[in-house]
Amino acid sequence: MTGGHAVVVDDLVKTFGSFAAVDHISFSVPKGEIFGFLGPNGAGKSTTIRMLCGILTPTAGRGSVAGYDILAEPEQIKERIGYMSQKFSLYEDLTVEENIEFYGGVYGVPGARLAERKRWILEMAALSQRARSLTRELATGWKQRLALGCALVHEPEILFLDEPTAGVDPVSRRNFWDLIYTVARQGVTVFVTTHYMDEAEHCDRLGLIYRGKLIALGSPQQLKERYVAGALLEIRAQPIMAALDLLAQEPGAKEVAVFGAALHVVADSEAAIDPIRRALERGGVSVERIDAIIPSLEDVFVALIEQADQTAAGGGA
Repeated sequence: MTGGHAVVVDDLVKTFGSFAAVDHISFSVPKGEIFGFLGPNGAGKSTTIRMLCGILTPTAGRGSVAGYDILAEPEQIKERIGYMSQKFSLYEDLTVEENIEFYGGVYGVPGARLAERKRWILEMAALSQRARSLTRELATGWKQRLALGCALVHEPEILFLDEPTAGVDPVSRRNFWDLIYTVARQGVTVFVTTHYMDEAEHCDRLGLIYRGKLIALGSPQQLKERYVAGALLEIRAQPIMAALDLLAQEPGAKEVAVFGAALHVVADSEAAIDPIRRALERGGVSVERIDAIIPSLEDVFVALIEQADQTAAGGGA
């Protein structure tokens, strides 16, 4: 592993029969970074994270985690990482503190140190008052906090979180991210997979994966500046689907997508606003307003997926 990197991935591939779940991806994660792996369900996020954690064997390519080779040294990797899967995997019939003690034993944390770690986890996760509660009695958000604590019991260098807040309410998700920041401030590298755009904004850098390919890499701000070229317009018009059809034929509208009750349109510049308005009105669409807006990560994600689909379609022609 190179000196300043916690994770290095070089041309990594994982196939299942003829299906390429992960398709020749390369990237690295500096130590101490919160790195987000963003993509829709089935994009290859979980497959990648399982290869990095030594759970799956790559089909081809190379990688290292905490300085250890993912092919040759998976057991050494497992000793130095924390892993929290998207499926709750703690023991429902054990109490909160019993789960912490159990995982401390699995990782070989000595008795005196385990007692200190248990106190820290209970305080960090605000579970001190629930230490003797059965885990099955906890609400989902509290279970996620406990799972995070158990993944940290052995003080890992790198924490892998695979869709950690799936199915959790927004307030619990926000609280969970406060805990992630607490962990990162202590120098732990955090590698988190998600498909929530608001969570992606919390990451230092993002890798966007789609159909097994890494299609973008950078900070949230860099991705917004780099991949939405021109002006982004928000259009509120009725009927919205008629507006969508008209704009698909309009030369000034390079990309068009539905966002809630509005359309988001990528144009060369804000000078396209008036021609777009006239084209819609000629087509019998009532235009309420057209505004130039700052692109969101969701805009970036939609633009990149459309580009990837166009490239794939062109390659197959």
